[in-house]
Amino acid sequence: MVINSLFFLSHRLTQFLLKQVSAKLVKLRNRHLLIFDIIAFISTPLLALILRLDGNLQISSYLPDLVTATLLFLVIKISVFWSFGFYKRYWRYASIEELVYIAVLTIAAVIVQAILFDISNYIIPFSVNELPNSLPFIDGLLSFVFIGAMRFSIRIIERLQQRRIHPQSKERTLIVGAGSAGISLVQEMQRNPQLGLQPVAFIDDDPHKLNARIRGVPVVGDRRSIPDIIQSLHISKVIIAMPTVAGRVIRDIVDICQQTGINTFTLPGIHEIINGKVRLDSIRDVRIEDLLRREPVQIDTQRVSEFIQGKRILITGAGGSIGSELCRQILKCLPSEILLIGHGENSVFTIQQELDQVIQLLTTEAKSQRQTPKLSAFIADIRIPERLEHAFATFQPDVVFHAAAHKHVPLMELNSPEAVTNNVIGTRNLLNLALKYNVNHFVMISTDKAVNPTNVMGASKRVAEMLVLQAAKQSGKSYVAVRFGNVLGSRGSVVPTFKKQIAAGGPVTVTHPDICRYFMTIPEAVQLVLQAAVLGRGGEVLMLNMGQPVKIVDLAKELIRLSGYEVGKDIEIQFTGLRPGEKLFEELFIEGEEYEPTEHDKLLVVKNASRIVPDNLKVAVDKLCQAAARNDVNSILFLLEQIVAEYKPQYPHENSRWTAKEIDTPSNHSRDFSLKHI
Repeated sequence: MVINSLFFLSHRLTQFLLKQVSAKLVKLRNRHLLIFDIIAFISTPLLALILRLDGNLQISSYLPDLVTATLLFLVIKISVFWSFGFYKRYWRYASIEELVYIAVLTIAAVIVQAILFDISNYIIPFSVNELPNSLPFIDGLLSFVFIGAMRFSIRIIERLQQRRIHPQSKERTLIVGAGSAGISLVQEMQRNPQLGLQPVAFIDDDPHKLNARIRGVPVVGDRRSIPDIIQSLHISKVIIAMPTVAGRVIRDIVDICQQTGINTFTLPGIHEIINGKVRLDSIRDVRIEDLLRREPVQIDTQRVSEFIQGKRILITGAGGSIGSELCRQILKCLPSEILLIGHGENSVFTIQQELDQVIQLLTTEAKSQRQTPKLSAFIADIRIPERLEHAFATFQPDVVFHAAAHKHVPLMELNSPEAVTNNVIGTRNLLNLALKYNVNHFVMISTDKAVNPTNVMGASKRVAEMLVLQAAKQSGKSYVAVRFGNVLGSRGSVVPTFKKQIAAGGPVTVTHPDICRYFMTIPEAVQLVLQAAVLGRGGEVLMLNMGQPVKIVDLAKELIRLSGYEVGKDIEIQFTGLRPGEKLFEELFIEGEEYEPTEHDKLLVVKNASRIVPDNLKVAVDKLCQAAARNDVNSILFLLEQIVAEYKPQYPHENSRWTAKEIDTPSNHSRDFSLKHI
């Protein structure tokens, strides 16, 4: 009983002392550390000499020279450390980087010490020839130990404090992936025990890591052993920490975890992780984008950054799915200013608030020495040239990214005047102003539905492409269009619709069992758009390599499974038939276009794009705009058919007949657009 009481008292006393010491250490500032360093630097030459003399304390004969050497070393070390900002660091979060920093500065100081120590032997008043030549090096080693121990003791004490925090319940967590992302995740869990996540084990397919311990957490097997590990270690949560692997790997792991009924979460793809930093708040549910994720796209980040950095960037459709991601990725490249143009005030406000927070972080970040970008929001309809001109005149952009468009196929089929005014007139307005205000780079976001279009939306985007190519041909400027297919996660994709249908208990509606689409994640698409902006020379259409098409019915099945239901048992899939203007398969190539690879393996360029633009495009577009202003659907369809030779519309009125007097240049399908409605 007495022994137990003594043990309890000693334990409480240790905790009390540790708490007091930690409270003092954590409050230490650099001025306090400077005082400690001065005391340490005064002491280290004496300790170095005693060590050099194997503990012999008879050092009275060395004292005059030792005083000189101590003052010399003190001045050198303080000067070196101060000059390189050593006393501006925040040591509470010291890491390996700071340890290397201490080592480099100490080595620099030792080199200077050794040189001046040797030189002083030739200066009679300051001669230290009684001291051993190894003294500067031993002194440097001791200095490194003292200052390193003092700084890292702050971190160690804080860790000990954190470990004393015991939440009521900790979730035993299995980390799938023992790479850098998984290790960073474990570090975050250990630093923040109050969050209630206890990393129990790693799973990794690399056999060389098996049975290794990383930050005290063992690697216990590969993905095939997940069910046994969950049962034997009483796991309550699985986190997939593999942001760079392909979707098929994530799909396999999710399938294995679902068999056990365990809660499974993931880190997002590397494109979605801001600045590549893994944080606990990045963890989320597994999404369909994770299952369809492809191998990470490697882009020339240096060239993209050089292209963007310091420039004024104007982005239309900034509140949309593609536009907002363009804003995020462009901000990382540190432009001088970004102008967000959008018609929807709420979506523009949302992305503006998000970017403002990032800019505040950049401003306060200690390592950021560059000027942070300026951000402006501009609510405007791109169909109104006067409003747009005010933006161009005020902002004077260097680069325009045009992402504003109507893209909903069935709705645009029923509202063709709106498709023309937004997709065609809006693009023409932007191009006219870009040329007027000498904008050197213009990038239009197009769509694979512009290839052999079967709907108004696709045809209107094809006309917009032609306008960009015509402007590039006439001006010689770097104006390009970039085509890609569907993006997962956008507001107009099928995924949100499927999720709502699943939440309502089904059924999930798919238009056709064989309908296929090309899919790409939004961050991946935007990265390739930025790469295309760098590679484009002007007058080109660049195409993103969309990979393999995905059956929509398979997408629906994956979403149902991810939601914890079984297809056919819990949720039914119904086929409703193709909608107006909808293709069964999307196409990537237009007859007559010549495709060439670029420096990037995910990008193709249409090298003859400018040569297949009708010569009288301006006249045709003028008439198309007039028809849209009259809400004349038949005229719109007929004019789109004349401009885009591949487009074969379904006219709403069967008794309508049209004639057009064709002119020469049949090779590029240009026509005279004087119409007569009989």
